[in-house]
Parts: sequence; structure tokens; C-alpha cells
Amino acid sequence: MLTGFHHVAVICGDYARSKAFYTEILGLEIIAETYREARDSWKLDLALPGGGQIELFSFPAPPDRATRPEAKGLRHLAFTVPDVEAAKRRLEGLDVMVEPIRTDALTGKRFTFFADPDGLPLELYEG
Repeated sequence: MLTGFHHVAVICGDYARSKAFYTEILGLEIIAETYREARDSWKLDLALPGGGQIELFSFPAPPDRATRPEAKGLRHLAFTVPDVEAAKRRLEGLDVMVEPIRTDALTGKRFTFFADPDGLPLELYEG
């Protein structure tokens, strides 16, 4: 039935700030950028390495997320990196606050969390 993963949609509070974060800080490539006048909304399609996409949306006055991160629904987005320590140092060098590195008790893999400009939890998972 399922043949793969296509995209995750993220609604941001400040489109320009989030666009800069996902493209300049995380280095994602822009596939397409569209302004939808009827909705007063931007849609930015970003390519994830290895396939898949992030769709970044702006809407006028979107409501805040209920809690972090244990609300019903999407908990966080996890990105695979070859070296979690190097990725953490790079983000911190760009003034992104990153949590201490931990080890997954089930897999033995190292990981850490940080957040996008709207506080969406993002994970770096060493793979």
C-alpha cells in the first residue's frame, strides 16, 4: 500500500524567519515557492536529502502549539546526520540552542533536540 514518505507540512508564525532557518541554517534546498493570494499564504517546498519534503506554510495569525512536546499529534521531526556532535557544533555556531547529546537506550544511537523559530521540536539522530 504505502510506497514511501513524501512530506511533512509545517505552519510557521513568521514566514521570512522560518524560510531563513530551514534554508540557511538547516541548508534545505528550495523546490518551489508559491504565494496563494486567496489564503494570504506562502507555501515553500523544501527538499530533504535522500527524498521527502518539508512544506512550509504561512497563514495569518495561526494559533500556538498546545504544549511542547507531549501534545496529541506530531511530536517532533527527526533528521539523520552522520555525526551528531559535528551537527550540534555547527548549529550552535549559528546561534541555535541545542540540547545536550543523549544516547537512545533502545538503539544505542546518539541524538539531540533543538527547535525551529516557532518552537517546533526538531531532532538530530546519528545514523
